[in-house]
Amino acid sequence: MILHRKTRIMIPDVSEADGLLFDNDRSDRSETLMRLAVTIQTYKSAMKTVIGKLDLMDDELHYTSKYDLIHHMESRIKQPQSIYRKLKKYDLPLSLESARQNIFDIAGIRVVCNFVADIYTIEQKLLEDKDVKLLRRRDFIRQPKPNGYRSLHLVIEVPISLSGQQQLIPVEIQLRTIAMDYWATLEHMLRYKGTNGHVEEYTDMLIECADSLAETEKVMQFVRDQIEGE
Repeated sequence: MILHRKTRIMIPDVSEADGLLFDNDRSDRSETLMRLAVTIQTYKSAMKTVIGKLDLMDDELHYTSKYDLIHHMESRIKQPQSIYRKLKKYDLPLSLESARQNIFDIAGIRVVCNFVADIYTIEQKLLEDKDVKLLRRRDFIRQPKPNGYRSLHLVIEVPISLSGQQQLIPVEIQLRTIAMDYWATLEHMLRYKGTNGHVEEYTDMLIECADSLAETEKVMQFVRDQIEGE
């Protein structure tokens, strides 16, 4: 199952904020807005390409396995406001070219699996694709973040052809299990949505929950491996 968070770039909305134009020279507003729209469309195309590869992989493995590797996928394109804030945060030039060179999660896909082993199977199969180039890998499953967060982050690059020109576009993929996704979603909600910064008081509890879920996953993985071995 693929869930799309569709990003719509509305020219009137974008033009209301000068910062979103990403250019120090804003003499030609309409041209800048058009380049922004084309850039977003390019990243959308890359995202759809990777989703297609993952979907076909899941279909293929469905016939060779006793279960589906992918429980569901979510995808999103980072909003121009978020891109602008990230450039500002890291004191990077406020330009579209700077965004392309320095921000690797403009296009993002979250792949949620049933078991931890499935994550590494998907990674292996995806990187066997000759059109996929690995740019960055961070394994927060084997080495969780201090707050308990677990996930495998990959930044890959895929070729995209638009208007007769081929470009290499990065896409970030986060692979996690249902349990990891459950924890990360609730932790994010507690941290940013409704506690007024008081979540730090419960850091130890949240880490304990993450560790408990990880131990449960190990048991479930063991049971599955034993059943498959019968």
